[in-house]
Amino acid sequence: MAGQADNRAPYARIAAHYAELIASGQLQPGTLLPSIKNLSEEWQVSTATVEKALRKLRNDGLIRGIHGIGTEVVDQPSSMSSGSQRQDRGRRTGSSWGDGERSDSHQAAVVPAPVDVAQALDIQPGTEVVRRSRVYRDRHGIVAHSTSWIPARYGRLIPQLATSERLTGGTSLQLIAEATGHAIRHRIDTASASRLTAEYARLLELNLDDASADPVVVMTAKFVDSEGNVVEYGVDLGGPGRTWRTESEVVA
Repeated sequence: MAGQADNRAPYARIAAHYAELIASGQLQPGTLLPSIKNLSEEWQVSTATVEKALRKLRNDGLIRGIHGIGTEVVDQPSSMSSGSQRQDRGRRTGSSWGDGERSDSHQAAVVPAPVDVAQALDIQPGTEVVRRSRVYRDRHGIVAHSTSWIPARYGRLIPQLATSERLTGGTSLQLIAEATGHAIRHRIDTASASRLTAEYARLLELNLDDASADPVVVMTAKFVDSEGNVVEYGVDLGGPGRTWRTESEVVA
């Protein structure tokens, strides 16, 4: 396969390629993937490598095997991302978007810090902060509503943080680290379930009366720089039917 250098294992590259095609809608639910033999020839890898890639896609809930027929793409919304996962993605790719995602409804304003935000940012309630929000979507609908709360001094240092447009030149954390010379060194993540409030319904574009009684997944992430300054507090609300998923290698 032609493309830019990729240091991932061959099975991971194959799995990522088909995950992107599925997430973007290029491979619709019900589509059959090529046979293991054909994939082996196309990617110039062993059948064992192809089987490992397909196993990963099955574990991710993207495909399923049908006896006597083949491997079928499954229709399933992708999982939501936490703020820290979006930071990792932004550092690797330059964008916080996941496979097949886009963002819209970018809004920014300088506002007084609510009590919970002030506590997270280690400032006094009512102190001015930059509030940046956006909605992440894929072909299934809203993945997450994301809000970043940033001390106002960084907004004065980087004016585009307070503008209602998608950031250019990197994520907010990358822009802050570049402007201050202080790298982001520490982060604190939380995950919880909350009942669907009227405010959450508005942000997730739901009708509160018709909405499911299922709780909303609420993810928060607090980012601290090398000088010990809390530079951003992020809050992500999972869209309907979304779950939070994380993956890591296990060392025996």
